[in-house]
Amino acid sequence: MRKKRDFIKGVAFLLMVGKPFFGQAQFSLTGQLRTRTELRDGYGTLETVGNTPAFLTSQRARLNVGYRSSHVIFLASVQDVRVWGADASTINNADGARLSIHEAWADIILANVKDSSFPHSAIQYFSVKVGRQELVYDDQRLLGNLDWLQQARRHDAVVFKLLQNGWQADLGAAFNQNADAIGYNGTYYTPANVPPYVKDSKGNLAATPSGLIPLANAAGVSARSGSPLLANPAGTNGMNQDYKSMQFLYLAKKVSSIKIAGLALADEFGKYSLDSVKNIAGADTGYIYGRRFNHNGVNTRFTGGALLTAQLGSRKDWNLQAGYYYQTGKNKDGGKLGTYTSTLSLTYTQRYFSYTAGWDYLAPGFDPLYGTPHKFWGSMDYFYAASGSPAAGLNNPFLKIKYTSGNSRLNTELAYHYFGFAGEQKDTKGNALNKYLGSELDANINYSLNKITAVELGVCGLSATHSMEYAKGLTPGSSRLTASWVYLQLNIKPDFLSKW
Repeated sequence: MRKKRDFIKGVAFLLMVGKPFFGQAQFSLTGQLRTRTELRDGYGTLETVGNTPAFLTSQRARLNVGYRSSHVIFLASVQDVRVWGADASTINNADGARLSIHEAWADIILANVKDSSFPHSAIQYFSVKVGRQELVYDDQRLLGNLDWLQQARRHDAVVFKLLQNGWQADLGAAFNQNADAIGYNGTYYTPANVPPYVKDSKGNLAATPSGLIPLANAAGVSARSGSPLLANPAGTNGMNQDYKSMQFLYLAKKVSSIKIAGLALADEFGKYSLDSVKNIAGADTGYIYGRRFNHNGVNTRFTGGALLTAQLGSRKDWNLQAGYYYQTGKNKDGGKLGTYTSTLSLTYTQRYFSYTAGWDYLAPGFDPLYGTPHKFWGSMDYFYAASGSPAAGLNNPFLKIKYTSGNSRLNTELAYHYFGFAGEQKDTKGNALNKYLGSELDANINYSLNKITAVELGVCGLSATHSMEYAKGLTPGSSRLTASWVYLQLNIKPDFLSKW
């Protein structure tokens, strides 16, 4: 820890001393320490009858170094994410490193009519942003940084950015590979962070076989068919398979108080085959089931649509948002797609209060890409998050009330979500399930202690029906149908080169 502090002080000193010698170039050195203490009693999925609540504290620590000049913008963000106690108080070399690079990119500015250092150009602004970066567009419904998760989300990509006559056009592309391909043929891609150990079908712990991505519950096997079972019927692609490549075009235009934005995105997923590896542990012979991504070709998915936002009324105190996106092609498992999502909400703001009524509808099979689901479908993350989502889609009307104090130091929000199947899902006997899944009530309070420190308290509760067990891939009748989650978060974001 002492070495880390000395490093930070040294970087800050060099930037402050060197700043006058670099003309108009601007340096930044910021950080973040975010701790979140949670009492989980059904967060993400229903608890099994007899289970007791979990209590934990996680944290994110970041150090961001930035540079900005007329012709280039640069950012490097080093991140450490951990749960308190995950490491012993004294670790050895075998424990490995927990540091990672969250962002490391450069935005090369090639044209800018507002900067006299550029030659005259018919293009008002054009740049190329290359490297590890967050992709954040509109309300983060389909492309977002997932900042609520301590590890957040980023992409290794290149993005061409154009501004012209009030239009914004971003063209991005990414291509993923595991290594530098020395000694390999083709571009096979194992698209996941594979755990070093996994349980076989007999429950014995074994080293993960090379090149195999284990199924979510490798120890679970159908007694009737002998085939491996998946823990969740559906989920976002980030759960168990990253994309092989991705391309997107984002177009936006704002006229007065109305903005319309369109997105066209194609992402490709490597084809795989189900495989098993025998594991002998003493007198037991078990099997580890998983996916092998050693096939030529990809499954390509296309998503396209638009989002409209408009401020209405003489005082612009009404805000309308409406969007529609269609998805076709093939999903990551090769299944054919022809599905959609829609959103509609209306917000009225009067002095310190805002009131929102809305409705999100995700048809069966729709995947909300790489967005921030925590913002939309309940704070307890039951849908389109790491715990999976219903194969029958989601029908989610919601109501929200938010208060913001006059000095903006305090804001509170109360949200209600109604959850139901968008389509039909059947029980184990083939009967159609009740479409009502349950209701969630979320309350949070956020208070800024000072310029760099904020504290947030959240209290959430869920009341579910037995249909929720099927939506989450749980054994019918095994779960408690009420759940709760409480968290206390401290967020410290210092600017080391600024006086406050």
